[in-house]
This record gives sequence, structure tokens and C-alpha cells, in this order.
Amino acid sequence: MPFEASSDRRGRQKLDRETVNTLVVFGLSIVLIVCSRFISPALGSWSQVLTVLILASFLIILSFGQGLVILIGGLDLSIPALITLGGVLTTTWIGTGDAGVWYMLPAILLICAMVGAISGIGIVWLKVPPFIMTMATSIVVASVALGYTSGTPRGGSPSSLLWLMKSWFLGVPVVIYFTIAFILFGWLLQNFTALGRRLRALGTNRSAALIAGVGVTRLELVPYAISAACAGFVGMMLVGYSNGATLRMGDSYMLPSIAAVVIGGSSILGGSGTFIGTVGGAILLTTLGTMISAIGLSEGWRTIIEGAIIVGALLVLRGEFLTHIGNRMLTRGK
Repeated sequence: MPFEASSDRRGRQKLDRETVNTLVVFGLSIVLIVCSRFISPALGSWSQVLTVLILASFLIILSFGQGLVILIGGLDLSIPALITLGGVLTTTWIGTGDAGVWYMLPAILLICAMVGAISGIGIVWLKVPPFIMTMATSIVVASVALGYTSGTPRGGSPSSLLWLMKSWFLGVPVVIYFTIAFILFGWLLQNFTALGRRLRALGTNRSAALIAGVGVTRLELVPYAISAACAGFVGMMLVGYSNGATLRMGDSYMLPSIAAVVIGGSSILGGSGTFIGTVGGAILLTTLGTMISAIGLSEGWRTIIEGAIIVGALLVLRGEFLTHIGNRMLTRGK
């Protein structure tokens, strides 16, 4: 309890900075939407705003899981492969009917979560760096998906996923209502539950967590399992959106999932960041992506811009990084 209380005090000290950052990110998103009308009048229309929000829903859900991993100082590079796994299993196990959908979809999410937990085990117990472990997991999962489908995923989307992604209610796509509910859930989990507080505290000071007797080993597995489950669910959503799965369906989401978290104000060192800020980062990146497409730039330019944004954010955090390293050296010296 003292450990969590001290973490809460540090969290309150960061509140103003995180709030300002969140407001700035959402403000930039609005500015981009307004400015996009000068590129094409259709870009700033209500229908286009709804389209941006639909596309942002994928990234918002992905970034929630990635954000939890980054919150503890980790990184998940297996997201693209888990998206593919979720999508491929959905089309091949369920297909166009809804027979067994209410237990098959949870089973697929559980499989994805177990894959994420395996990554966590390699990181926590085998001491493999997160970058290497999650990349290795990604390669293995992608290879399994390739072998399982013989290179060509078959089947279509269950009608329930088509309803989620294609239906409208009161002039707004149903998936937007779902995303709002997910944002509320993620915000509550990260800020008002013991799990959220412990994850933030773990990212802030792992040594203090160990001294306080927090179950660090098991706790570190949770973000990777959640991140993998989120990726698997996005794979399901993409199946409903496009009525099919491909082996490369998740490739374009790895860098944006990191960029949204960093733009949203999370420290790459862990211990700070808000999900609401991450939501703003996801909307900002999606808006930027639609503008790039409208201008006619290639996907390569979009990747370059996203990479530049991450580098810029890391440079801003450079002072924090140097302070962190200095404190660790002083601690070891004692």
C-alpha cells in the first residue's frame, strides 16, 4: 500500500502535464480536420469525420494494449501477427454463419491472450528483451498462420461482425458507440482499478515494487496478454469491415500503435501516460493518414511521417531519459 500511495502522489504531480498534452493532441486533431477542407471539401464533412472515427477505432483498441505494455516499460512488436491470427481464425473457424460465434470469438481471444502471455513469460522469466521476444513471437505466429492457411485465408465474416462494422444507429455507425464504450472501460481500468495503479507503479519504479512485495512477475504478464487480445479483436473487426482476412492485414498497424501512445504523452520509459491521450494520438494519426491519402502520397510517405513523429517525441523526452539513466547510475553507485 505505501508503494501504491507514493506512486499515486507522483501520478498527481504528472496530472497537469498529461492533461495539457491530451488537450493539445485533441486540439491538433481538430485543426487538421478543419485544415483538411482546404485540401478537399469532402474531407471536412460530417461523413468524412465519421469515416475517420471508424478507422481510428482499430488503432484506439490496439493502442490501449500497446499503451499498457509501454506503461510498464515494455514494447509489443507482435501486434501485426496477432491481428492476422485473430482474423484468420475468425474466418476459418466461424465463417459467414453465426453458428457458435458466442463461444468461438471468446476462444479466439483467449488463444491470442495466451500467445501474449507466452511473450511475457519469455521477457519476465527468461530475461529476453521485449523487442526481441515480441518480434520472435510475431515471426512464429505469422509462420503458423501461413502454414495453417496454405498462404490463402478462406471464408468470410460472421454476420455479427458485419453488423458491428456496417450497421448504423441514430445516424452514427454502431462501431463508434462500441469504441466509446471501450474507451470508457479502458480509462476506468487504467485509472480507477488496483490493476491500473499497480501497472503504473511498476513502470515508475520496479525496484520499489519488488521491495513492497508486489507480485511483479505475474503482473508483467498481464499487459502482454491484454495487448495480444486487443490485437486479436482488431483482427476480428477488420474481418467484419472487409468481409475477409489476409496474411498481411496487420502489417500497417505496428508503428501507428506505438506512435499513438507516444504522441498521447506516454513515456517510452514507462510509468506515465493516459489512455485518453492515446485516444487523441490515434485520432490525430488517422486524420493525418486520410489527409496523406487525399494528397495522393504513397503508404511509404505515411510510414516516414509516423516514424518522424515518434523520433520527435523521443527527442522531447530525451531530457527525461538522461535523468533516468543518471538516477540509475547513482543508485548503483550507492
